[in-house]
Amino acid sequence: GPEWRGPQFNSIQFAKGFMSCAEWTGVYIKDILKDLGLKPEAQWMLAEGIDDSHMGRTIPVDKVLDDAMIVWGQNGEALRPEQGYPIRVVVPGWEANLCVKWLARLEFASEPFYAKEETSKYTALKYTGKAIQHFYANEVNSVITSPCPEKPWTDLKKGDMIEIEGLAWSGMGTISTVDVSLDGGKNWKQASLKGLVLEKAWTRFSIMHEYTGAPLLLSSRASDDAGHIQPTVKNERAAVGIEGVYHRNGIHTWAVDAKGVVTNVQILS
Repeated sequence: GPEWRGPQFNSIQFAKGFMSCAEWTGVYIKDILKDLGLKPEAQWMLAEGIDDSHMGRTIPVDKVLDDAMIVWGQNGEALRPEQGYPIRVVVPGWEANLCVKWLARLEFASEPFYAKEETSKYTALKYTGKAIQHFYANEVNSVITSPCPEKPWTDLKKGDMIEIEGLAWSGMGTISTVDVSLDGGKNWKQASLKGLVLEKAWTRFSIMHEYTGAPLLLSSRASDDAGHIQPTVKNERAAVGIEGVYHRNGIHTWAVDAKGVVTNVQILS
C-alpha cells in the first residue's frame, strides 16, 4: 500500500507482502442458501464479525452464489484464534478484508450496506477526487522472490548459474504465463511455471540466469487465462491514482548491483 508514490521499504514483505495462500475446509454459502431460500431482491450480503470493531463487509450476491464459503479449517487443521476461529468467510480471489473473521452473522439486502470498513477504507481515491468503491478481485500480479532484499546474490561469483524465482497470482483466473526482464522491461523472456497451477492461487515461476556481476533491473509480468496482463506502474496509476492503499499490481522491479545487493526500485513504464 505505501508504495503507490514510490519505493518506501527495502523489503519484499512490504513491497508485495502481507498475503498468503491456503487450503480451506468449509461449506459453500450457496449450499446453505439452498435450504434457507433467498428472496429475489437480495443483491448484497453483509458479513459481520463478532470482534470489537464489528468488522463488516458487503459482498455482491453473484459472488456469494459462485464460490464464497464459510470455513472452519485451514491447511488441514481447525482455524486458529488469530485466523478467525471458530468460523470465518472466505471469498476466493478477492481482497482479504472481505474474508471476515470470527463470523457473527450474515444479512442480505437489495442495496450495499456501506459499512464503516467499506467507506472509510478499502476504496481508491482517483485524481478527480472521486473514490472507486466495490472493486474486489485481486488483479493479476507477480513478484520475484529470489533474489530480493532479504535474499541477495552477494555470495555468487561470475559464471554461476542461478535460478530466478517468484510467485504469480490472479483473482480473476489462472496464471498462464510469466515473463521476466533483466533490464527493467525493455526485453522479456518467458519463465517456466512450476508445481501446481491452480485458479485463484499462487503459482511459482522460475528462469535460469548466468550471473555475470553486471547490474540488473529484475522485473516480472504475469498474465492469466482470462486475458488479463499485469500493467506497468504508469498504467496502474492512470487507472486508480496514487492515493489508494490497495490493489497495487503494477510491474515490480528489483535493482541488483555489481555486488549482488538487491534494492527496491520503481520503473513507471
